[in-house]
Amino acid sequence: MIKKSLFVFLILFGVLGFSQAKIYKVKNLELNTKYPHFGVSLFGDSQVVFTSYQLTKKGKVKQSFDGQGILTIFKGTITNDGNIQNIEEITIDPKSNIENITSAAVSSDGKQIYITTTYTNKNRPKGTFNKTNFHIEVGEFKAGIGFTNFKVLPFCIPRYSYAHPALSSDGKTLYFTANVRGGRETTKGASDIFKVDILENSTFGKIKNLGVKVNSYSREMFPFVSADGTLYFASNKSNGYGGYDLYKSKLNEDGTYAKAEKLPKPINSKEDDLSLIMLPNNAAGFIVSKRKGGEGDDDIYYFTVK
Repeated sequence: MIKKSLFVFLILFGVLGFSQAKIYKVKNLELNTKYPHFGVSLFGDSQVVFTSYQLTKKGKVKQSFDGQGILTIFKGTITNDGNIQNIEEITIDPKSNIENITSAAVSSDGKQIYITTTYTNKNRPKGTFNKTNFHIEVGEFKAGIGFTNFKVLPFCIPRYSYAHPALSSDGKTLYFTANVRGGRETTKGASDIFKVDILENSTFGKIKNLGVKVNSYSREMFPFVSADGTLYFASNKSNGYGGYDLYKSKLNEDGTYAKAEKLPKPINSKEDDLSLIMLPNNAAGFIVSKRKGGEGDDDIYYFTVK
């Protein structure tokens, strides 16, 4: 009788456990082409920002003076079925001399934008530094001009690289990746995820490494913090499905992050899965992936979870 009851319990437990497993559905989007689309971030509740090449009227990639394609940022509206429509380039003041933007985060009120870019001849720092290093700048929106008055964030040291800005839902914390070396907040791997408090009068607190439960001796990038405080990011650490994989880390009551968990398939694939954003309802979002069956180099996918 005991054995029979135990068998029934195990069957019920297995059924209940299986029924509670999350089911993800992923679909490619109509906006994707042979050109890459990446760096997706949430703008308010119904729009997204992403990075791609500037195109000519003939559909060819615009090139800079050195023959490289020009990357810039676009915004679009999220439809009920998860597509992104009404896509338009975000206006950057030409006088700002921003040559390329590889990722961006816009404040919920649309008044500020944080961008990943490189130094130009007009704002290059003094002394020697690596020209390929990225840094983060913040600009303000002005009607009729677009985003302008860009300034390098004060904690960006030229000999290090800073990228992938992401804002908390309340706009009071900036998350980013960096390869800062030395001191208590040194980077553990090729790049780590950091955070910094955004203070009054456009000032910032001290940058803080998110620690070993998030960061590894590999490369972490493209952080995103959902409305409930959960951190999502990509990493190429070992024991993944292949290349970069997507992870999540829940926010503890003390403000620290729990040990990162690898997300299941089909959110992850055997190829590079590079970033994830979750919509405020926590039932859908977007990922960027190089998975097979895509249209181009990096594609944006919509997913739902039940």
